[in-house]
Amino acid sequence: MIPLKITWRNVAPSPAIEENIREKAEKLDQFIDEVTNCRVVLEVPHRHQRKGKLYHVRLDIKVPGGEVVINREPDKRSARADVYVSIQEAFDAARRQLQDHVRRRRGDIKGHELPPHGRVDRLFPEEGYGFLSTLDGRQIYFHKNSVLEGRFEDLTVGTAVHFTEEDGEKGPQAASVKVVGPPAA
Repeated sequence: MIPLKITWRNVAPSPAIEENIREKAEKLDQFIDEVTNCRVVLEVPHRHQRKGKLYHVRLDIKVPGGEVVINREPDKRSARADVYVSIQEAFDAARRQLQDHVRRRRGDIKGHELPPHGRVDRLFPEEGYGFLSTLDGRQIYFHKNSVLEGRFEDLTVGTAVHFTEEDGEKGPQAASVKVVGPPAA
């Protein structure tokens, strides 16, 4: 039995939704039996919507040797007005990450994999943000606060970086950006 804490924000607690979350949390035991803690935050952000509510689901799952964090915020691409679909998607993502965690611990996946690599593609220094270009051609937004060691001012177009990616309100965004090399020649 996984220790579970559910937090409700701008959503009235519902026994049916709570039961759904508990069932999904218990199924995580199928993938890893060492979950030490599971925290679920279900909220409806304060936004004026024309059509219904969009649900934000965050999962913080602690396991020996790590933590899995899933942050499913509603955005234009994946807006979910159905709370059950939002919960399902968050737990599906958690299952995949827990399976990867188990594989790494068994040695099936090398633990020293590098974070994604990219280059600074566009910068807007006055506004405090920019975009990274990934090796597979995607554009990833980043804010100056996500640049590690306060090096936003050192960035120029072409600077090589490693980054961690997460889903943002308007698409993929870099949660942290680390400078790893000079601009491409």
